[in-house]
Amino acid sequence: MLAPDWLTVPADVNELADGIWPCTARRGSACGILTVAELRVTDLVAEYGSPLYVIDEAAARGRAIRLREAFETEFARIGTKVNVYYAGKAFLCTEVVRWMIGAGLNIDVCTGGELAVALAGGAPPARIGFHGNNKSVAEIDRAVAAGVGTIVLDSLAEIDRVADAAAAHGVTQRVRLRVNSGVHAHTHEHLATAHDDQKFGISLAGAPAAVATIRARAELEFLGLHCHIGSQIFGADGFAVSAEKLLEVHADLLRSGPVPELNLGGGFGIAYTTADRPDSIEQIAGQVADAVAAGCARLDIEVPAISFEPGRWIIGPPGITCYEVGTVKPVPVDDGVRTYVSVDGGMSDNARPALYGADYTATVANRRSTAGPALSRVAGKHCETGDLIVNDGYLPGDVRPGDLLAVAATGAYCWSLASNYNYVGRPAVIAVADGRARVIVRGETEHDVLARDPGISP
Repeated sequence: MLAPDWLTVPADVNELADGIWPCTARRGSACGILTVAELRVTDLVAEYGSPLYVIDEAAARGRAIRLREAFETEFARIGTKVNVYYAGKAFLCTEVVRWMIGAGLNIDVCTGGELAVALAGGAPPARIGFHGNNKSVAEIDRAVAAGVGTIVLDSLAEIDRVADAAAAHGVTQRVRLRVNSGVHAHTHEHLATAHDDQKFGISLAGAPAAVATIRARAELEFLGLHCHIGSQIFGADGFAVSAEKLLEVHADLLRSGPVPELNLGGGFGIAYTTADRPDSIEQIAGQVADAVAAGCARLDIEVPAISFEPGRWIIGPPGITCYEVGTVKPVPVDDGVRTYVSVDGGMSDNARPALYGADYTATVANRRSTAGPALSRVAGKHCETGDLIVNDGYLPGDVRPGDLLAVAATGAYCWSLASNYNYVGRPAVIAVADGRARVIVRGETEHDVLARDPGISP
């Protein structure tokens, strides 16, 4: 069989599968052109070029509010409050910072560059959390000087580095300690981040000694433990088990000082294909809240404030990427034929298939087809065999050069992982809302790509 077991032949190759595309995505009833926020993608590409990232602004704002309210409701039920940080690594620009702050979220950054974007976007410093396993002394100093609300200590070395920066600026810096709960999320190996043999955090067993060192520095205020078990996680089980393990250490730490909060990280998964079945965010919020409540009751401790750091779940589904088809090549394979559809982008604008073997869903966006489905593979233009955008999918059998393809759920970890491989400029990002479009990240021209080379004359 050429097609994987999870891939089913669609009854209608023009259909937009529920839960994968932006909530405003539609096909024109007559022409079949894909629209997002009432705008035809053909018009967007004509104005802004191809490839093109398109973000449904209302969907992004709405998902941020929906997630925050789901967790606030469920944790209020067990008698505590929730802080939600938008994980900027998923996709960050100043406009997205404004959307998230407006939706009542804080901002999570992990480099000096992301911190600069958050501040430029108007995020109040007190509502910024600063992550990173190798924060430089300069980055730490800048964060402390800016008044960043919390810094996540990722190693023992950072305790003195952050304390010294706080002393230099005459402030007390609030900190969390990242630990590894040992809970291995059911996800790609490179996305699972709470097992011990990896670069983030310290072991849970080492937390008490580390916290004692933190508390010995008057310049630091210890808020609590932090753990991130992975990414693209479909259910609450991993979070519940991790919370149970963390709460045991949390309870032990309470004997020697205050521990006002617990940060359970993020990693809530989304549907990229019809095979993906993530639980609803409301279901996950309720189950995690129940696990925290049960753990605190068992340990006879007060329920702490809880923090979460979602990114993909908020910004992934509102985004699509548009490409123009360049070549179509039927390739005989074993006892069948696979159609290779090459487009004008690739791993430079979506590295996830090459990095993780990630799956995506694509559709012909400029017309409705009456042809039957053909097993297809959407490839990029780069000089790599692994330069694939959709490894397995069905497109109309009459897909042809000049067609416009749209790929769903590309709002997260596509622009943020983009590169200039093969000297290709990174595409523009536009936001669409209420029938209007605007650029929120300018696309790179050939001049932009070459401008860094001092051997090229102006």
